[in-house]
Amino acid sequence: MTIGSAVYLLRSGIMEILILSAPVLLISLVVGLVISILQATTQIQEQTLTFVPKIAAIFLALIFFGPWLFARLMQYTVQLFQQIPSLIR
Repeated sequence: MTIGSAVYLLRSGIMEILILSAPVLLISLVVGLVISILQATTQIQEQTLTFVPKIAAIFLALIFFGPWLFARLMQYTVQLFQQIPSLIR
């Protein structure tokens, strides 16, 4: 395996991680921002108030995006196993 093929595998793996984690992270970010704005306007400084809505939003996002995430991960895995023999040579 050459350095170029190792870099390609690492780069494609990192890109897949970023693409797969983006929907859940963005939804968590938006929910956290909305709750922070509500806390600032109502002056409620309860730290645990953000956890329950964020967890619920993440679970809903995983339910909604789960089939797409799984299909994308399967597609990447199949592509990876198909490319490994040519990268090893």
